[in-house]
Amino acid sequence: MSDKEKQEWIDRVDVALEEIRPHLAVDGGNIEVLDVTDELMVQIKWLGNCEMCTMSSMTMKAGVEQAIKSRIPQINGVHAVNGIQ
Repeated sequence: MSDKEKQEWIDRVDVALEEIRPHLAVDGGNIEVLDVTDELMVQIKWLGNCEMCTMSSMTMKAGVEQAIKSRIPQINGVHAVNGIQ
């Protein structure tokens, strides 16, 4: 995938995450999209309180992954590069 295509995917994922960001912000957290791989796997980074939250794995499945896949069904999965796994 070209750099331009990769950036388009990242931008689309970032927009999809706007629906969950307010919920993360309530607890002092946020999320950053780092990459979308050629296999259409999203790599995110937890920010703020989300980084060390014990609920981050549940938030990943029930919130982040669902928000992304509902808007971009081609995405195959989401992986956090930091935080409690």
